[in-house]
Amino acid sequence: MVLYTTATSSRLQYVINFIESVINLQVIVTTDKDYFVSSDDIKINYSREAFSINCYHIYPDSLLFEKNINSKEIKITKCRTLACFFAHEEDNHGFDVFGAIFYLLSRYEEYLPHIKDSYGRYAHINSIAFKNNFLTIPLVNYWIEDFKIQLSTFYDIVILNKKFFQFIPTYDIDIAYAYQNQPIIKNVGGLFKHLLKGEVNNVIVRTQVFCGIQKDPFDTYAWLDMLHKKYNHNPIYFFLLAKRKSVYDKNIAPTNNAMKQLIQQTSQIYKTGIHPSWQSGDNLNLLQAEIDNFSKITNQNCTISRQHYIRLTLPETYNNLIKMGVTKDYSMGYGSINGFRASVALPFYWYNLIEEKATTLLIHPFCYMDANSIFEQHFTAEEALNELKEYYSLTKNIHGQLITIFHNHFLTQQKQYKPWRDMYEMYLDENANR
Repeated sequence: MVLYTTATSSRLQYVINFIESVINLQVIVTTDKDYFVSSDDIKINYSREAFSINCYHIYPDSLLFEKNINSKEIKITKCRTLACFFAHEEDNHGFDVFGAIFYLLSRYEEYLPHIKDSYGRYAHINSIAFKNNFLTIPLVNYWIEDFKIQLSTFYDIVILNKKFFQFIPTYDIDIAYAYQNQPIIKNVGGLFKHLLKGEVNNVIVRTQVFCGIQKDPFDTYAWLDMLHKKYNHNPIYFFLLAKRKSVYDKNIAPTNNAMKQLIQQTSQIYKTGIHPSWQSGDNLNLLQAEIDNFSKITNQNCTISRQHYIRLTLPETYNNLIKMGVTKDYSMGYGSINGFRASVALPFYWYNLIEEKATTLLIHPFCYMDANSIFEQHFTAEEALNELKEYYSLTKNIHGQLITIFHNHFLTQQKQYKPWRDMYEMYLDENANR
């Protein structure tokens, strides 16, 4: 396939590369009008000039040919059944699908002035996806499927998908154990707090765990192991290794032998990655120390990451991860609501808008996190199950990658979390049979 444009750009080539990774197309980008006109290949005219020859015309917005970050007027319309922007009624496609994909994948809007949430993160209420009610669908996937259909119809050809549905369960280990392997002072202090509040059951559980009679309630690892084997899943575990505890960093110390053993045992069976602490979000030395510690414990290079509390700021966070040798990040989602932050359910390489280039950092977006359902959306376990099933169906239908986040300390048999544990097992069981 030959795509004609009046000017090439790294932005355009980035989008073409992404589309080529999703559907079976090989695209040659050219600025040579004579070559384009004389070519016998399938033709896409990505310019504002109309040709008399038979070619598929997509009228471009200026976005892919700019080199600055400017506020863009985004007017959402409908093209066929899908929400779209950068619309143009007189071409074949109806909107600049290349420019629109770039806007969403690059997270262009996150570089513009915006409101931050209570944690200092990009607030989801700023996003055009939330404002225009498409946060819950992987719109980019749908656009590419629609592009494939329109092109196939126009040229009477068959274009196949390269991607196939994949479900990846992931876990953030923020607090590995509730009582076990905690400092004696913390356990004694906690015991007195339970007594003062009249929490007799908690007193019994803490005492029995401390005495080795009962298993720690947060120790859900063997149960998860059983589920992965039963349903043939290959999960990823992310470990928080903050050197010091803070308001948001509360895990067991990385120097604790039991913590080291847990990480070592997990890394021998599954993929594991670093869960950079809140404190390391603006401290490169701390991030380096946590990554070095992870590598030392696992005896593996640390190449996989997800930000604790989804503390993701562009471009700083990704620049720091690249400096540390991280090649895959799983932070692209919101820590305040479930949905598709980049409007896509497929991995994509991060495009650095400041340096105007595609990077080697592969982004794996997630769309569901248990903490969002529990604390932000205030769902019951049953409502969360329905939400998860909807994301599963959507993603499977468009051959996407579905990534979920659960926490070991929300999958316990404690009274308040038992429904969530049951919900997760039910979700895995139902989808194993679909």
